[in-house]
Amino acid sequence: MATTFALNPRAARGFQDASNYDAHRPSFPAEAVDKLLTHLGVAGLKNASVIDLACGTGKFTESLVNREEEFDVVGIEPHAGMREELVKKNLRSVKVLEGDAAHMPIENGWGDALIAAQAFHWFATEESLREIHRVLKPGAAFGVIWNIEDYNAPIEYLSTTKWEQKMKDIIASLDDGHPRFRHMTWKQVFEKQQDTTPLQTLKDTFSGHMPMFSLPLGEEELKWTVWLTDEAVWSRYATLSMIANVDEDRKAEIRKEVFNALKEDGVERNARGEVAVHGMTYLAWTSRD
Repeated sequence: MATTFALNPRAARGFQDASNYDAHRPSFPAEAVDKLLTHLGVAGLKNASVIDLACGTGKFTESLVNREEEFDVVGIEPHAGMREELVKKNLRSVKVLEGDAAHMPIENGWGDALIAAQAFHWFATEESLREIHRVLKPGAAFGVIWNIEDYNAPIEYLSTTKWEQKMKDIIASLDDGHPRFRHMTWKQVFEKQQDTTPLQTLKDTFSGHMPMFSLPLGEEELKWTVWLTDEAVWSRYATLSMIANVDEDRKAEIRKEVFNALKEDGVERNARGEVAVHGMTYLAWTSRD
């Protein structure tokens, strides 16, 4: 019987225009990629086996293959349109497979590292952790990374400008009940696996039920600024699933709100008239037992 791979309906709808997603979502800063791979223990490790889980159109995959390590990369992605975009790129040493976080067509203990880029909030479940644990070698590491613009950051993060806060408020008003990175609830799956009393921990040790991944998570943030035209700001914003999933009439209203916000005082522009967009790249890592 063929396996049915899970894909959240919000993601299926929101990312159905895979080529548009690939064109307007940002790449990952080289410094952030290097830091994450160093924390995962594969920076400088020649021909290391790396799994790019929920690889999408390959925004992070490209960062992996452009390095000197010549990683052996397997990309796992359930969204057919996104897989097709990645396959078109014909990246060296990359095998692209259909699968999801709970069903990876990879042998036990294959990976030296596994990374979920811009995606773990979609599948932060114990079932996913078990599968990630299965495909990694003992002691290997699991990392997550997100590019987060100010307008899509957690509520407690202060926006750099008023216009970015206005765009952040729009996203908050469209909350559909599914946790994204900004809700930070994805961390709970790691915390729950070790949510035991000292007595229970002792019992688990003797019964073989040790936690799958180490705590506390390692965490790091790198701030950045990019310069975009007004139209490019909207194009990037519109790739967020919260925006992509609204009907066309509401999307037109939101577009108008964004362009109005960009006309207000306090919008920083360069000599070409491009807008300063502020954000960060967040990364976290842990190792399997």
